[in-house]
Amino acid sequence: MRVALACVLAMASTLGHARSPFDPQVEVLPGVTRAHLDPGFWTSRLRDPDRLILDAGAVAAQNARMRQLDPSLHDIEDLPYTVEAEQVRAWIEAASPRPTAVLYDEAGKEGSARAIDRLVGALDLDDIPQTQVTRFGLVVRRADLRTFPTHLRVFSTPDDRDLDRFQETALFPGTPVAVVHRSRDRHWLFVLSETYAGWIEAGAVAFGERAEVFAYSRRAPFVVVTGAQVRTVHTRERPEVSELPLDMGVRLPLAEWPPHAPVNGQHPGFGYVVDLPVREADGTLAFVPALLPRSADVAEGYLPLTKANLIRQAFKFLGERYGWGHRYNGRDCSGFVSEVLRSFGLVIPRNTGAQASSPALGGTVVEPGMGHEERLRLLAQAGVGDLLYVPGHVMMVIGRVDGATWVIHDAASVSMVADDGQLVRYPVNGVVVTPLLPLMADPVTAMVDRVTAIRRLQP
Repeated sequence: MRVALACVLAMASTLGHARSPFDPQVEVLPGVTRAHLDPGFWTSRLRDPDRLILDAGAVAAQNARMRQLDPSLHDIEDLPYTVEAEQVRAWIEAASPRPTAVLYDEAGKEGSARAIDRLVGALDLDDIPQTQVTRFGLVVRRADLRTFPTHLRVFSTPDDRDLDRFQETALFPGTPVAVVHRSRDRHWLFVLSETYAGWIEAGAVAFGERAEVFAYSRRAPFVVVTGAQVRTVHTRERPEVSELPLDMGVRLPLAEWPPHAPVNGQHPGFGYVVDLPVREADGTLAFVPALLPRSADVAEGYLPLTKANLIRQAFKFLGERYGWGHRYNGRDCSGFVSEVLRSFGLVIPRNTGAQASSPALGGTVVEPGMGHEERLRLLAQAGVGDLLYVPGHVMMVIGRVDGATWVIHDAASVSMVADDGQLVRYPVNGVVVTPLLPLMADPVTAMVDRVTAIRRLQP
C-alpha cells in the first residue's frame, strides 16, 4: 500500500514538473526553442524595423537592373515576331539535356537507355518549324515545369522518393509565357517565363495576343498575395476559378465590378473581385471575375520592403513541407526566397546558382580559400534579409542571438554535431529556423566554411 502510494506521488510530481508543449523554452532542435519560432522574437530585436530598405522607385530600378544584367532571365516580352528553329532548339537542348547519370524510378529500378531515348524523342526536335510566329499565353493554374514532357519521376539513388530530377519549378496563375514548341504527343508545351524555361502541361496555358498577355501583368489597381497561399472562394458557376490556390507574390488585378452585383452568386462587398485568366475550350485566353475573401492574406499593392516585413513574410512559410522544384504544393530553398521577395515586387533568379552569381545583386562573393575566422568576420557584417549561399542551398539572415547569426531556410535536412562528437542528421523537410554556426555540411566541414556568397537586395 505504501509502495503504491509512493508511486502515485512520484508520478504526480513528475507530471507537475512536465513542460507544457506550448512552453516557449521547449527545444525543437538542439539550441532552437519555440521562442525562436515567433517572428515577433526577431522583429523586436531590430533597431529600425520599419525603415525602408528600398522604396517603390528603388525596387523598380533594381528590377530593371536585374533584367538588364542577369543572364538567367528571359526578356520574353521583347522576343521578335518570329523565332527561328535554331534558337528554339537551343532553348530546348539547354533545358532538356539527355541525362548522363544513372537515374532510378519510383520502384527503385534503374532507368534504361531505351526509356531515355523515348524521353528525348518526345521533345520532337525534328519537327520544329524553320520559322514560326512567337506565341504568348498566361498560366491559368499552378503547374509544374518539367525537364522533359512527362510526369515520370526519377531520382539519383534507388531509395530516394523526394528529389525528382525531372522537376524544375512551378509557374503560378497569371504568369506570362512565350510558347515556342510542343511535345510529340501534343500534351505539353515548351515555354519561356521570365525566370525559367521548361515543359508545362498544355491545359495550364491559355493563348492570347502579346499585348493582351503583358497588359494583364501591369494592370492596376491590384492586390498581391502576401500569405503563403490563399484560395479564391468556392463557386459552382466557374469551377476553373473555384478554390484556386494562389501563392505568395501572385499579383492579381482588380476587376471593374458594380458594387452590388453578385460574383457567381456572392455579394462582392466582403472580398476582392479579381480578374483571373482562364483557358477556353479552344485554348484561347479569357478573363473571368473571382472573389478573394476579405480575410485572405493579401495586400493592396506590394508590401513595403523593410526588415520587419521580410521576417514576417518569411515566417509565414515556417513549417511548410519542403518540395524540391515546388513539389508537394510547397517550394524549395530558392523558391522560398523567390516568393518572399516577390511579395515586395522584387524579381530574382529562380535557382540558387543563378541567385548567388547574379551581377545585379549586391553583397560579397566568398573566395574558396578564405579561412574560417575571416569568414566569421565577414558573416558578422551580414544583415537581416541578406542571403547566404552554399552549393545548392540558400538561407536568409533573420538576426543574431548573443552574437550568433540565425537563419530561416527551406531544407530537406540539417546536420549538427552532438555532444558525443557524432554527426546527427535531422530530416527536417521544411522551412526551419536555425543558428548558422552549428550547421555542418559534412562530418568535418562547418556550413559556414561552404558559404560561396552573401547577397544583398540592393547593388
